[in-house]
Amino acid sequence: MAEKMNQQEYPLAPATRQSRSDEESGTLRSEELKRKKRIKLAIYIAAFAVFQTIVILVFALTVMRVKTPKVRLGTDVTFRNFITGTQASPSFDLSFTTQVGVKNTNFGPYKFDSTIATFMYQGVTVGQVTIPKGKAGLRSTKKVSVIVNVNSNALSSTATLGSELGADVLTLNSQAKLSGKVELMFVMKKKKSAEMNCTMTIEVSTKAIQSMSCE
Repeated sequence: MAEKMNQQEYPLAPATRQSRSDEESGTLRSEELKRKKRIKLAIYIAAFAVFQTIVILVFALTVMRVKTPKVRLGTDVTFRNFITGTQASPSFDLSFTTQVGVKNTNFGPYKFDSTIATFMYQGVTVGQVTIPKGKAGLRSTKKVSVIVNVNSNALSSTATLGSELGADVLTLNSQAKLSGKVELMFVMKKKKSAEMNCTMTIEVSTKAIQSMSCE
């Protein structure tokens, strides 16, 4: 009986080895699947990190980059008073309406304080006007209307003026400096000063602007 029992137990050994082999194979497949999932996850995380870096870089170079606004004197000038002397007795007394444009190319408003715009002839101040405080919206131009009065009373010498009037022109230079802040995302504020330096040439006979150039 003992021999028969021993003979019946022998066939069970191959089945046990097969079972162990299947378990090991299943374990290996499971570990391989987990490894592939970890690799995919790592790839997704790396790709997301690269994407986020690119977005932040583009955002920093465009939206968050603060540019200096530009201030220009408008070419639409309407004269209210226009009196000039002759070449022999040169003088001028002018009053005109124009616009000061504050161009803001930033992705946030530019708030500026009031300032004085100075008008000069040959480096001598011949008139001033106040530019009131205001705000230029994001990527827009704020236009401020002003009335300018200039005259030649402060000139110590009128020789150059006589030559210009004889050539039927009058050249004036205007300068101003705006101080303000650019606001980004309602959180960040960056101080920016914008300067105006414009030269206008007036044709005396027609009482019109011949040319306007701004730096």
